[in-house]
Amino acid sequence: MMNNVFATILTFAIALGWLRLMDFFAHRGWIEPRLSRKIIHIGTGPVFVLCWLLFADTPEARWLAALVPFAITVQFALIGLGVIRDEASVKAMSRSGDRREILRGPLFYGIVFVVMTLLFWKDSPIGIVALMLMCGGDGIADVVGRRVKSAKLPWSRQKSLAGSLAVLVGGWVLAALVMAVFVSAGVFDGPFARYVRPLAIIAVVGMLVESLPFKDVDNLTITAAAVLAGYLVF
Repeated sequence: MMNNVFATILTFAIALGWLRLMDFFAHRGWIEPRLSRKIIHIGTGPVFVLCWLLFADTPEARWLAALVPFAITVQFALIGLGVIRDEASVKAMSRSGDRREILRGPLFYGIVFVVMTLLFWKDSPIGIVALMLMCGGDGIADVVGRRVKSAKLPWSRQKSLAGSLAVLVGGWVLAALVMAVFVSAGVFDGPFARYVRPLAIIAVVGMLVESLPFKDVDNLTITAAAVLAGYLVF
């Protein structure tokens, strides 16, 4: 544990450093824009949530921590609106190079992190699991779905069986890894085995919701579904 103000500064530095590293790789052409977008999607969440362990258990901690995704989300909005010119960020976070794409998925991503931090923090595993399912599940679905040939879903022709299974496995694995760290740190009661079944149930729910034929709102729908399922199983 450390001073919460210092923890906020360190969390912001780590999160921003991670984002800028991906921006740099994408801008240099070392990573294709679509892949860099998904790496940011998958990796930013766990980096931020694990930084919660730096904060002392005081009432203002969640608000200070939430300032980090809030500040980054405001930056996303300003870039997407064209107020701030940042070609590296646009290339890293958009599919086609259109800055306005940032006003959809990436912006929703940031908003979800602010809300989950304020609502759940370290008081309940629901927020952490919902965020990790969004990051690991939705994030890896597109990567796997485009690289592994498999049958298309009858009710959602833009999505595949491989992508849906990736949501299930990727979401569960990332949620399990982060929860294991928080259980080991004593934030949540152990043993970790008690969380295996609830995490699997939430991952299945997330997989089903992600498979629906909605566009650019998975960050909202998967998180909301995981929260509702979390209330039922925890």
